[in-house]
Amino acid sequence: MSPGILLTFIIGYFLVLLVISHLTSKKSSDNDTFFVANRNSKWYLVAFGMIGTALSGVTFISVPGKVGASSGDQFAYFQFVLGNAAGFIIIATVLLPLYYRLKLTSIYSYIEGALGTWSYKTAAGIFLISRTIGSAFRLYLVVIVLQKFIFDSYHVPFAVTVLICLLLIWSYTFKGGLKTIIITDSLQTLFLVSSVFLSIYFICRSLHINIFEAAETIKNSSYSKVFFFNDFLSSKFHFSKEFLGGLFITVGMVGLDQDLMQKNLSLKNIREAQKNMFSFTAVFVVINIFFLSVGALLYIYAQRYGITVEKTDYLYPTIALQHLGLIPAMVFMLGLTAATFATTDSALTALTTSFCVDFLNFNKSKDINSKKMVSMRHYVHIGFSGLMFLTIIIFNSINNDAVVSAIFKVASYTYGPLLGLYSFGLFVSNRQVRDKLVPFICLISPAICYFLSTDSKKYLGGYVFDNELIIINGLITFVGLWLTSKKKIEVVAL
Repeated sequence: MSPGILLTFIIGYFLVLLVISHLTSKKSSDNDTFFVANRNSKWYLVAFGMIGTALSGVTFISVPGKVGASSGDQFAYFQFVLGNAAGFIIIATVLLPLYYRLKLTSIYSYIEGALGTWSYKTAAGIFLISRTIGSAFRLYLVVIVLQKFIFDSYHVPFAVTVLICLLLIWSYTFKGGLKTIIITDSLQTLFLVSSVFLSIYFICRSLHINIFEAAETIKNSSYSKVFFFNDFLSSKFHFSKEFLGGLFITVGMVGLDQDLMQKNLSLKNIREAQKNMFSFTAVFVVINIFFLSVGALLYIYAQRYGITVEKTDYLYPTIALQHLGLIPAMVFMLGLTAATFATTDSALTALTTSFCVDFLNFNKSKDINSKKMVSMRHYVHIGFSGLMFLTIIIFNSINNDAVVSAIFKVASYTYGPLLGLYSFGLFVSNRQVRDKLVPFICLISPAICYFLSTDSKKYLGGYVFDNELIIINGLITFVGLWLTSKKKIEVVAL
């Protein structure tokens, strides 16, 4: 497919997003609109839009690619998805009622009352670092694809490609913030879901099979194993590791993450927020089944026509953009763009909100919507866009898959301390943490987990950690808080 056609397509796509931004922010672009969409969002739009945020461009490319990876993944990822579903239910029934009862704008404000100021700033700081690195990494992986299939043809430097992407995202989010994103993410989710279904259709057509034959072909292929119960110690695909890892990662990286929770807090009441989470969970599980099915069909297609790629992440874009024709290529690019920017625009808004509320104390201002406060928010928004740009450039300069993956993994480790902090605040009411020691505990815990993961075979009898490491991370933080805390002195009124 011609790079010029792809580029024209992407430009047209962003023009649509800019029009939506103008329409949603022309009546109001104050801080209440930006942070919580005036707490007047529709639950069904939030639920649908959250799919696009939860399924990043990495998921769009990597999940299908992993199905036929040499490590033998097959459909093992679905075990993780089932854990995700359990985690979403816990968020809906435990965390959301807490956030609504306290009427929070930033979810980390809870920690200030439960544990103290240093703990609060530490929790917010963990989110800022983790989300910046994680979102930059996700955007980086997709920009590589855009660079390879579009911008290299025009000799555009990688840094300029990154800058263009971030400027486009900033341009349609800086005024309306969350209010705009709820609409744009719903549209982008529609594109994402449509692209998955249409990809299956086009691959089936190329393989000369119908949808029912495709299901039977996948079932009889070497890619369809879902549940792994053998070799608990050395297999990272064992069901218990995948399920528990999926559960706790969801609680940590969704329930304790300002990004996705900010959308829930824009709803009118807890009942609508819970309705949103339950419906989102059902759609999330189903759409991941289709992502895995796309992966199996891609490998069957590649095997039949002798297609090879240097990385599994290149399988989907290579077949979609070079082998299936013009319309399938446009469908793929639509889905990839939607998945990527639905994640990044949401992250930039959440980062801006957290910094303004948790560090600049917007929520304690007498007039949060004053011109000075709105102007300050604009500067913060620009600052995080610039920070994300620099982070992506650093990733690219490293140019080492192992190192970059390690950086991303370390970023995911930092959600473990959030699990520990919230667990202590929720379940331990008779002890007071030593507030100034909390930042050190939250640094030590992921560091221990990183080295534990690296040498687990040596020290734990061949045990291999996977996503369940976040449980150990949260537990170490919890124990550290317990050991350094002191029993609260009860004051008896006379």
